[in-house]
Amino acid sequence: MILSRLMLSVLLAAGPAAMAEAQQYPAKPIKLVVGFPAGGATDTTARLIAQRMQANLGQTIVVENIAGAGGSIAAKQVATTPADGYTLMMTTTSAFGTMPQLYKLDYDPVKAFVPVATLVVDKGVLVVGPSWPVKTVQDMVAQAKADPGKFNYGSATGIGPHFVFELFKRKAGVDIVHVPYRGGGPMITDLIGGQIHATVNGKSVLRQHIASGKVRALAVSAPQRWDDMKDVPTLMEVGFLDAPYDTLFGIVAPAGVPAPVVERLNAAINDGLRSAEMRASLDKLGIEPYATTPQEFAKLVAEEAPRWSQAVKLTGIKAK
Repeated sequence: MILSRLMLSVLLAAGPAAMAEAQQYPAKPIKLVVGFPAGGATDTTARLIAQRMQANLGQTIVVENIAGAGGSIAAKQVATTPADGYTLMMTTTSAFGTMPQLYKLDYDPVKAFVPVATLVVDKGVLVVGPSWPVKTVQDMVAQAKADPGKFNYGSATGIGPHFVFELFKRKAGVDIVHVPYRGGGPMITDLIGGQIHATVNGKSVLRQHIASGKVRALAVSAPQRWDDMKDVPTLMEVGFLDAPYDTLFGIVAPAGVPAPVVERLNAAINDGLRSAEMRASLDKLGIEPYATTPQEFAKLVAEEAPRWSQAVKLTGIKAK
């Protein structure tokens, strides 16, 4: 059902008028909305792809941060903008499954957006800051069990890393208190500064701090160990997670954007992902490009959304 609705959004508005409009597109700057503050994984990825889109489309791409409510405030605003291809949004496949469960949406995000292109897979990692100097995830669990409620972790509410940490807590049988943030940037600053103890977040924003020793990596949420951190186990292999949970980022547009415009955007984004400059930038962050067609993106959402919807039910997370 999800796939059929998304595919309908992709295929709508592909008539002669839409073709003519697409030939003129883009005729003005494009806004790329990010539902989180600057400095987090979503924002970092958005700014990288915006540079390549700008080069390929010949128009300015303006990144606008509209933070709050796990990205749902930004989503509502974008969903109600004109479907002309000049307002786009960064999102994740997980958001299609979690937002309807967490927030009182007066719209169906599957119907409200058309998939444009996937971007990157950002792998999650569980880290601790200087205020919790444990060396292994087993030590972390042991200390948390010895002092329930003493330790905490930070994340934005209702995003992938929040669910990963709660699933980890559930499997490990520990009480580690969630401290809500508007996004990853401010949270990481507090983690390094010792205001909070731990987090799960993307490799793109934590890799540099792991390398510098400001935070310690205890485990990753991927199905196998990272090539560049072979000494760090997966949460699955140590028995604290039942399945891998990495984050797939993508760009969507309001439903009704002409199909030729969607195809134009998809081609520009995929060309950017394949460029040597973009690959070099992504390599520095340790994240992987993931290029698809709009139809393939729709299929991924249809596959991933139910899994993340189930994570809401398992963890009992509620929007605050």
